[in-house]
Amino acid sequence: MKTGKYILIMMIPALFVGCATNKAFVEGKQLIAEGKVDSGLASLEKAAREEPDNLEIRAVLARQREAVAARFLTEAQNARSSGDLDAAEQGFRHVLELNQHNERAQVGLAAIDMDRRHIEVLKQAEALLERNDYPAAEAGIRSVLQENPMQGDARRLIKRLTELELQDGAAMEPPLLKTGFKQPITLEFRDTGLKSIFEIMARTAGINFVFDKDVKQDTKTTVFLRNTHIEDVFKLLLMTNQLTHKVLNENSVLIYPNTPAKLKEYQELAVRSFYVANVEVKQMVAMVKGLVKTKDIHVDEALNLFVMKDTPDAIRLVERLVTLNDLADPEVMLEVEVLEIGRNKLLNLGLQYPDKINVNMLNAGATAAGIPAGFEISSAGVNRNGSNLDQLTGFIANPALIVNLKQQDGIINVLANPRIRVKNREKAKILIGDKVPVVTTTATANVGVASSVSYLDVGLKLDVESTVSLQDEVSMKVSLEVSNIVKEVPIANGGLAYQVGTRTATTTLMLKDGETQVLAGLISDDERVTLTKVPGLGDLPWIGRLFLSQNLTRNKNEIALLITPRVLRNISRRAKTDSEFHFGTENTVGMLPVKIGKVAARSLAISSTPTGGMAAAPRDIPRPPPSDELRPARDAAPQAASPVLSLIAPEQAGMGKDFTVSANLTGAENLPAAELELSYDATQLEAQGEGEKSGTRQLKLGKGGGVVDLAFKIIAQKPGTAQVSVKSITFQGDSENPAPEVILPPAVNIEIK
Repeated sequence: MKTGKYILIMMIPALFVGCATNKAFVEGKQLIAEGKVDSGLASLEKAAREEPDNLEIRAVLARQREAVAARFLTEAQNARSSGDLDAAEQGFRHVLELNQHNERAQVGLAAIDMDRRHIEVLKQAEALLERNDYPAAEAGIRSVLQENPMQGDARRLIKRLTELELQDGAAMEPPLLKTGFKQPITLEFRDTGLKSIFEIMARTAGINFVFDKDVKQDTKTTVFLRNTHIEDVFKLLLMTNQLTHKVLNENSVLIYPNTPAKLKEYQELAVRSFYVANVEVKQMVAMVKGLVKTKDIHVDEALNLFVMKDTPDAIRLVERLVTLNDLADPEVMLEVEVLEIGRNKLLNLGLQYPDKINVNMLNAGATAAGIPAGFEISSAGVNRNGSNLDQLTGFIANPALIVNLKQQDGIINVLANPRIRVKNREKAKILIGDKVPVVTTTATANVGVASSVSYLDVGLKLDVESTVSLQDEVSMKVSLEVSNIVKEVPIANGGLAYQVGTRTATTTLMLKDGETQVLAGLISDDERVTLTKVPGLGDLPWIGRLFLSQNLTRNKNEIALLITPRVLRNISRRAKTDSEFHFGTENTVGMLPVKIGKVAARSLAISSTPTGGMAAAPRDIPRPPPSDELRPARDAAPQAASPVLSLIAPEQAGMGKDFTVSANLTGAENLPAAELELSYDATQLEAQGEGEKSGTRQLKLGKGGGVVDLAFKIIAQKPGTAQVSVKSITFQGDSENPAPEVILPPAVNIEIK
């Protein structure tokens, strides 16, 4: 056994000597240090082949291989990130030459193949975008993003695609009608089916109406309407019959019942993500749910965003609400100056005499130590008188005489100038002082004594809570506390407590931006005078000053606080046009308001009744024959529409006053001139101008129709009702091209007051 140990001991130095003398090993390490990685690794591999059992060479080779592979991997990843795929591929393949099982290099080569394939797909998508083939381009871009969501070129192209779709109106904006929807129309029907009324509107405006199967087209509607836009009448007809519409293209409209089931079937929905920067996302979502009634909404508190699904009109409304309410909190900078002024005066002047004299018996040892011995009176003999009273010795415990000659004046100026920035309605705290430790001891039976340490804030403590108004005024709740340790109070068990003096001021003030407020008057004035006298002698006049000592202490302290708010950011008051906007209806959020443009008096009356119902009207109006099917808008040009004659007059007029009656013929662009015969009550009205005044008057209309006016004067002597009507209309023309038949308008009634 001893022989084996000696052999092992001799082999260890020989092993190290072999490593040190292996030339390939030394050269390999040196080459790697010089940056010649390939040559260095080759030398190390040669050294490992020469000495396969050398653990040191094998360890160094493995470690260098890993370091070189990691370096090549980093360079390859950087080259791939910068777009140099060839250099990245070369780096990954170099790593595989070092270690053919390196997973990161294999994954990197697969990623390079994917990047090259993505580049080709994106080139094709960009070419499709140039040809405005948005669906095909989007499919290619989406396929790339599905495999690599962080692909920079794909994200850029999808953003560009979205912008192009928004510019073309293909994303959120519905198609708009580009027909004669703003054209005025005159309709007068009693208990007429919706189908017939929409047919007249389709012929006049050039619009294709498509009805859902559940629309009751035979619903009877009474309409008396003169010279009103088709769009206004269309919206009112839909509203009064519980219908709604969807624009299909520039001249086609789908009409369907306004029911929840049909709205789910036809109403378009969109998804939008909203990032909230300054307000808690829960508060914003609560507002959206309360106002817009959106049900499909997702909240991500980590990113402070919410995603909603609703109609495009509702999304636009929420966008305005988020813009108006996601505002940064106002901030204010508080410039605080705290000034503490203190004056201390101490005067200790005079002769201080001893205040007591002790008498005691001293022995030799006690006398040397200065310690009095116990006193005992004995009657048996130390002296001839048989007593020891002669051993009594008087001494003074404190100094016999002290001359006090001390005068001290102190001035304390402490200036603190902190500046603190704080948000609106948040509290700013400032402490200038010390934290004094206070030890509390608690004794518990059968347990022992436990001590705890708490800290007491002593110094100047300032709390300010600011509220910034829209007028750049800052309301502040200020609490100022100044404290100091008056004295230390010993307690049992060796503890120590403190007597703290405190001065506190609390107030609420309003300051403008940049205005300075001074809070002063926290004054502490303490004066103490102490006279130490020799009894009797100190009260003597003049000479008594030699037997007294005077101690005068005066402390005066004042705290002044200067505070100046600086408004750094505030909320600006929004204008009415920005803060108030149309909401829509309770059932349809964001729908534009339904209103009628300004027209003449008594120009509109609409009422819907069930089938078989009747609606009151001035007189019977002939109905147009119903049509079984709607003709396309392109077959119904505006010039082919039937001419419409309307009569307009005020509802009331005073006795002796003048008023005007207007006759308007529309839809007669290709018709010749015409002549109207008006009829009126000659006992109540008098026609003005030239012509007969017998109760009828002839009016001439030019070619293509138009408007003609006739002025009347009320000659009635008492209140009543006067009536004006169109008796007939005659067109000038030959018998080969007869003029179309025009439905005469109902008579107008003028109430005389």
